[in-house]
Order: sequence, then structure tokens, then C-alpha cells
Amino acid sequence: MTKRRPIRDKLLLGGLLVGVMVAVLSASSFLGVYSYRRLVRALSCRAAELPRASQLGECVGMLRLAHAQALASNDCGDAAFLAGLGVTAATLEAYRSDLAEGELAGTPFGDRTREHDTARRIAERLAAVDGIARQAAATEDGTTGRRDMLVAVGPHLEQLATLTAELPSFLQQSLHDLASEVRTRYRTLIVATWASASAACVLLAALGVLTYRWVFRPLRLLSHGSRRVAAGDFAYRIRLDTRDEMAELADALDDMTERFQEIRDDLDRQVQSRTREVIRSEQLASVGFLAAGVAHEINNPLASIAMCAESLEGRIDELPLAASDAQLARRYLELIQSEAFRCKGITEKLLDFSRLGEVRRQATALVGLVTDVADMLRHVGRFAGRTIEIEEGADVLVMVNPQEIKQVVLNLLVNALDSIEERGRVRVAARRSGGEAVLTLSDDGCGMTAEVLEHLFEPFFTRRKAGQGTGLGLSIAHRIVTDHGGRIEASSAGPDQGSTFRLTLPLAQVGGAAGQSSRAA
Repeated sequence: MTKRRPIRDKLLLGGLLVGVMVAVLSASSFLGVYSYRRLVRALSCRAAELPRASQLGECVGMLRLAHAQALASNDCGDAAFLAGLGVTAATLEAYRSDLAEGELAGTPFGDRTREHDTARRIAERLAAVDGIARQAAATEDGTTGRRDMLVAVGPHLEQLATLTAELPSFLQQSLHDLASEVRTRYRTLIVATWASASAACVLLAALGVLTYRWVFRPLRLLSHGSRRVAAGDFAYRIRLDTRDEMAELADALDDMTERFQEIRDDLDRQVQSRTREVIRSEQLASVGFLAAGVAHEINNPLASIAMCAESLEGRIDELPLAASDAQLARRYLELIQSEAFRCKGITEKLLDFSRLGEVRRQATALVGLVTDVADMLRHVGRFAGRTIEIEEGADVLVMVNPQEIKQVVLNLLVNALDSIEERGRVRVAARRSGGEAVLTLSDDGCGMTAEVLEHLFEPFFTRRKAGQGTGLGLSIAHRIVTDHGGRIEASSAGPDQGSTFRLTLPLAQVGGAAGQSSRAA
């Protein structure tokens, strides 16, 4: 048994695919935006270092000018030199602070190791210059020691100038490294963007395929199948392999169509059966009306023929005939009488068949009536060795004319016994079905073809040998049952498959059953 996959789970999977697709695209977008943001921050940090480096170079230049004035033994020059040293030291600290902030911001490029090393060396030179300058300032003007100290500051200032001049070159080298690093990151972002776009396209395509297979295709098949069924193609079946609620709906539609087809076929069969019954009733009524007139006109001549034959037979001995001729004439006269009486019997059946009018009915135990007929047939010699089985069960009361229904049952049982071989069986069962009683007679005899079933209840239709039947028995039985407001139906699976007659009669409107019956004859 295949596992059921409800639409809810499929929608959750579709939502998951959409979420993954949105997440991939969002991650790609945020990656690009944050990379751009980091690049801008790195550039702003680097751009902030350049003014500080230029300012530091200017301060060193001013410091060298103040140093030259101090060498000229100008007291104001000493003060200006010391003030310049303070400004240069402050500018250096600001530059080192910018370097530290750039590192804390996590800029993606630029190694600041050389800037820090140069700043450290500048700080050492400034400390050395500051120590010498302060000693020189404490020495009296005009002394040789003061001048030597100021001269000793010169090399330090040259080194400061050289170091401050290196700072912009470091920045230029960092910008060159920046271009290479940005190019690498750009390519990485391009690859990541293409990959995320491809993944999003694949997820979108998968979502489209799943949506078509799970939603649009089933809906299209359901719509197409519904239109075909509505157009009258009840043999069409909707086949869905989605194993979800839509597949269950398709199965329900198929079951409904199959059931409707069965109901329609059953109604068609009932309509055809009722149509045949109406046509047969009209035919029987016409034949009955004709038979009444023919039987009445034929019956009197037949009686005259029989009486004349009987009179001639009584006077044969008075005629001058040889013994052999007399015997031959007597045999012919007996044959004339026999055939005349047989024709009279046929006319009487025709009169029975054509007889109309209200019959007297009474509540009759159906199983008891069948049992009486079976007991009577049990003593008929030609039915020896053949068995009639009456199914046990509650008897049912029907509102019928007992003699007429007994005639019907007798005719059906005789036909059934004639159709089976020796040791054959005829089974009889009676039961209630709604407001009707159903009597079923089944045998394991020769069966009937479709052609025989179609003409079975027509007058004068018979498959027996000539002289062994008039073909009126079942026609009369059909007429009697129809006059009682019932139905008689015959069925057979084919030749040598046995036959079944189903007799339906109205129930008597009295309470209780007529007792139990269990007989075999």
C-alpha cells in the first residue's frame, strides 16, 4: 500500500523551498551590501590617516625651523622649539589613535605593522629630541654645551623628517594592496552571486514542477474527467497518482460514476423489461381476444365431429364389412375422436387464456400451496426419481385466487421436472421482499438460450416435440400472475446450465406468518 501524502505536507514543502530560495537570495544580497560597507569603512579609515600623516610632516618641518632659530641663540627660538615638540608629539598620538581605530573597525585590507613601527620610531626620536632640547634650554645662553646639544638634535630631526616622509608611501602601498584585495573579493562576490542566482533558479524550477504535478495537473485531469462524464462517457475513469486528497477525490468521482453507470444500466434493463412486458401484455390481450372468437367458433364443429365419430363407431357392427375392414374403420374413428377431444382441450385453454374479469381472491399460504402441488406430482410415474426440494422457512400469505396460482405453480413445476434428467432436482424457496412475496423455482436441467427467454411467454411458443405441448401453459401463467398484480420472470445461464423462474405476488394484509414448512417430494 502506497503511503499517503496529504496536500498540507506538499504545501509545507513548497513553502520550505520558497523560504530556502528567499534565504539564498537574501544571503547573497546581504553579503554584497556588507562587503561594500566594509570597503567604504576601510577607505574612510585610510582616508583619515592621510591628513594626520601630512600634518605630522608639517609639524616636523616647523620643528626643524624652530631648531634653526634655536641654533641662532634666540631664546624665543628655544620656547618655540619646545612648543613645536609638544605639537608634534600630540599629532603623533592622534595619528597612532587613528591607526588603532582602523584596526578595531576590522578593515578588510591593509597591514598597519609598518605604520605602527614607524610611529614608534618617530616617538623614540621625539623623546630623544625632547630630552636634549630640555637640557639645552636649562643651559645658559652662549655656552658651548648648549650649542653642542642643539647641534646633536639635528640628526634626530633629519631622521624624523625621513620617517614622516615614509608614512604617505606606506599609505600608497596599502591602497595598491587594496586594489588587489578588492579585485579578489569582487570575483568572490560575483561567483557567490551567480551561485545563489543559479540555486534560486533551480529551486524556482523545482517549485514550478511540483506545483504543476501536485496542483495544476490534478485539477486539469479532474476537470477533463468531469466534463467527459457529464458528456455521457460513464466508462471513463480518472487516474491520479498524487496519493493525496485530490487522488481521493478522483477515486470518489470514479466510484460515483461507476455506481451511476450501474444504476443507469439497471434502469435501462428495467425499462426494457417493462417495455417487453407491456408489449407482451398487449400481444397477449390481442391474441386472447382473437382466441376467444376462434375457440368459440371451432368448439361446436369439434363437438359435432366427436359425436359423429362416436355414433359411427357404435354402428360399425351393423355395416356389411369384413372383420379387417371393420377393425380398421374402428381405429380411424377412435383416432378422429382422440384428435377432436385434443383440439377441444386446446380451445378450452384458449378460452381460459382469453377469460377476463374479476377473480375472487383470499389470503393463501404460498408454501402450503406449493407443497400440495409437489405432493401430487410425486405420484406421477414419469417423474419418478426426480426430487422437488422446498426450502425451510416461514410461510408467507399472499392475496390470490388459490386455484389459479396452483395452476401456475403446477405448470412451472411440470416444466421444471420435464427439463431435468433422472435424479435431477428442483428447488423451491419462498420469502418476503418488502411488500411482496417472492417464489423462486430453480432446476439443474437443460437451461434456455437467449432466444427462448425472449419468446418464452408468447402464446403457442414451445420447444417440445410435435404433439407434446400447445405452447399456452406459460402464456396462461403469465396472464394469471399479471392479473393478480404480480410478475413472473425467467432466467438461465445458457444451455445445460439450468433455469430459474421468479414469481412475485402481493402479500396479504394480515398479521403473522402461516407457520413453518419443510417438505421434499
